Order: sequence, then C-alpha cells, then structure tokens
Amino acid sequence: MELSRTSSSKFRETKETFKGVGDVAIFTRSWHPAGNPRAVVVIAHGFNSHSGQYAWVAKQLVARGFAVYALDHRGRGQSGGERFHVAHFSDYVDDLATFIRLVKSREPNLPVFLLGHSAGGVISALYALDHQSELAGLISESFAFELPAPGFALAALKGLSRLAPHLHVLKLKNADFSREPSIVAAMNRDPLIAGESETAQATAELIRADAHLRTQFPLITLPLLILHGAADKAAKASGSQFFYASAGAKDKTLKLYDGASHDLLNDTVREAVMTDIRNWLEDQLSTWRELDSVSAASALS
Repeated sequence: MELSRTSSSKFRETKETFKGVGDVAIFTRSWHPAGNPRAVVVIAHGFNSHSGQYAWVAKQLVARGFAVYALDHRGRGQSGGERFHVAHFSDYVDDLATFIRLVKSREPNLPVFLLGHSAGGVISALYALDHQSELAGLISESFAFELPAPGFALAALKGLSRLAPHLHVLKLKNADFSREPSIVAAMNRDPLIAGESETAQATAELIRADAHLRTQFPLITLPLLILHGAADKAAKASGSQFFYASAGAKDKTLKLYDGASHDLLNDTVREAVMTDIRNWLEDQLSTWRELDSVSAASALS
C-alpha cells in the first residue's frame, strides 16, 4: 500500500508498507534518481533508529545513480508490532528477506548491495548467510557483534528473557551515537525513538544471534566492507575486527575511524565514511559488470 510520494528534479521518495511475519505492517522508504538507477542499496537500521534517519545517506547515493530502499524493523519507526520488542530474531531476518524480494522484483537485473548498521548489521549478516547469491555485496557499519557488557550480565539477560520477556531492560544513550550536537539533539526530539528501550527478549535474541554468527562467519564469502568507529561505546570495534578476520570472503575490507562514535553516517566523520562507501560501491560495480559481461558472452558461445 503506497502512503505518499515526493519528487524533485533530482530524486523521488516513496513511502509504502508490506506485510511481514505474522502480517505485521512493515513501513518502508525508497529514493530513486530521476533517471534509471545503476544499482540498488538496501538499508537495515539498528536500535535507536529508523529509515527516516537515512535521508542524507540516500541523497548522497541517489546523486551517484543508486536506488535506495530502507525499512523500519517491526516494533520500530512507523512499522507495526510491539514497540522495541521481537519474539524471534529470525522475524527481523524474514522481514528483510521479504523486503529484498520485493525490491528485486521492482529493480530487475540490477545488483543489490545491503548496508546494515549495528543490530541491523546482525540482521543483515544473518540474511547474507542464506541469501548470498541475492547480493552483490554487504556493508557492515558499527556491527553489534560484541557488546560492551560483562559476560555474566549478558547471561543474566538471557535468563531474564525467559522470566519476563517483555520487560524493558536496555536503553542506549543517543549521545553515544554521534559527536555532532545537532544530530544528538535531533535524536532526542525524534518521536519515533522517544523512550526507546529494548525488552529482555529482544536483547537476548540479539545475544543469541551474535553467538550463532561467531561460528558462521567463514561461510560468508560475498564481498564485504566492514566499518567501525574506534571510540564506539555501543558496540565494540573488536567485533568488526573479528568479523573481518573470520569471514570467508576473499574480497573484504575493514576500515576503523579514529575517535568516531557508533553511528558513522551521522557522526562528524560521515563525509569521509560516505566517500569510502561510494568508492567501494563503484569498485564492486565495475567487478559486477565484468562478471556479467563474461556470463553473457559464455551464454552466447
């Protein structure tokens, strides 16, 4: 169901919903260049976030000819579902899979790149495990793989999730997301994340997903761009370093940004991070075109 559409001479923004797991309404946004796109970037946001926070990112990519799609995970942003809660982490992953199928049906024959931030990076990595052929590459930003909490506290959260799954137990500080005061002020005013705190079940599901990924990284072989702020207080940079070291991909890049906080694309380094992302995407597109040309030539021979 289409909700609204806005256009300019440079891009078109569309807002829609689709039915996710259990018929939960999942809200989405997309941004398109005025002409035909060259490729697609799908964005999976993390906690204390939603698709609307990626308007600047989308406009940077649209200016280079990319179509950009982003969803609000269930229970977040303008999507349906219990606020800041999920019963099974796989519900996030299945919603993302449905969304990417929809995107690919609308953008046939275009390479699709997936960008996941923080917990959205965990969702994206889990999706990539079973759908690598659907993606041209994965961008992992501030991967929420290793959390800044003692092991006994994480174990206690998993136990609490069985006793009181809907109890809100974890609140992230907006000030840890960016060193840019205006960005933090905007987050503090944002009604879509106002009062956000994670339930015991949602937090425990993230911890269990991370534990599963730890043994699965060698199976991820698609091209990877892994980005993390060295001063991130919400997710340890060592988690991204472990991902880079363990991933089975031959084409993988790790970039750490000195002094940067959790949300690199809303931090003071965002211009440099966006340049790194655009350059990587352009390199991947060149490789994809070469492979596509070889495949077409083989089919004709």
